Amino acid sequence: MPVVHVVVLAGGVGGARFLSGLRAAVGGADRITAIVNTGDDLTLHGLRVCPDLDTVMYTLGGGIDTERGWGRAEETWTVKDELAAYDAEPAWFGLGDRDLATHLIRTRMLDAGFALSAVTEALCARWQPGITLLPMSDERVETHVVVDTGEGVRALHFQEWWVRHRAALTPREFVQVGVADARPAAGVLDALADADTLLLAPSNPVVSIGTILGVPGLREAVRECQAPVVGLSPIIAGAPVRGMADKCLPAVGVPTSAEGVGQHYGARNSAGSRTGDGVLDGWLVHNGDRAEIPGVRVRAVPLLMTDAGTTAAMAAAALALAEECRRSA
Repeated sequence: MPVVHVVVLAGGVGGARFLSGLRAAVGGADRITAIVNTGDDLTLHGLRVCPDLDTVMYTLGGGIDTERGWGRAEETWTVKDELAAYDAEPAWFGLGDRDLATHLIRTRMLDAGFALSAVTEALCARWQPGITLLPMSDERVETHVVVDTGEGVRALHFQEWWVRHRAALTPREFVQVGVADARPAAGVLDALADADTLLLAPSNPVVSIGTILGVPGLREAVRECQAPVVGLSPIIAGAPVRGMADKCLPAVGVPTSAEGVGQHYGARNSAGSRTGDGVLDGWLVHNGDRAEIPGVRVRAVPLLMTDAGTTAAMAAAALALAEECRRSA
């Protein structure tokens, strides 16, 4: 049988866990490429930190802290404590000692002129995630959140809003700084053109998947690819399974529901898209949830990633719906 190439748009802990299940579902016989959000990236203490890329790399490479879902297993915090002793800011974002090595290598390579995609490939040579890991763009893109602090309107880096303030400040707007000048990273457009199946992981629709699709040329490439496109709802029974998507969706006028997110992504034939540039052929929702999205095949399956087996079954259901879309095309 020919090797199947599955491409996934992903971000954060949910995306990483889904990719782990997908890798198990295909059994290593097929190729997987993950195009990962970099809008959460930031520079701390002179080091370039890529939280979503690292979470995927550590998860698939066996180095993740499974309790937290992010950062390194068996982490220590000596450097963080020493920085605190110097009153070094920002104090709200901690870098673990093991994790620091990754950021040191990344920053050194970026400063030497290597593209982020090349740096990511070099880091993955150690971790061997079993998939091809690509940043969405080699250019710097950072998501900022416009909030009302009570003392006036202010723009915060997404990580400050998310980590420091725990999304407690109501967002007025999400702004992807630098995205207008960004381009898909090396390998991204080739992966989309070569894909047999394209999946949207159950990641945050606004600041993860939305940021990826906001890179000029990337949404168009998704719409034009020959592969069926299937998304998985990150919303179950009106609430996010993990993270704070319910804080993000109202800022872009989207109801916090499986149907709301599905309609936000919209049908690739544009019949069900609110923006006229939809991306979906199929949409998976959790058992008990409903979604009416004109032009999109909707199926209900268990979407809680409670363990490795259920996550693999969820990924298999996405592949099955993609095949159903393919046969009906």
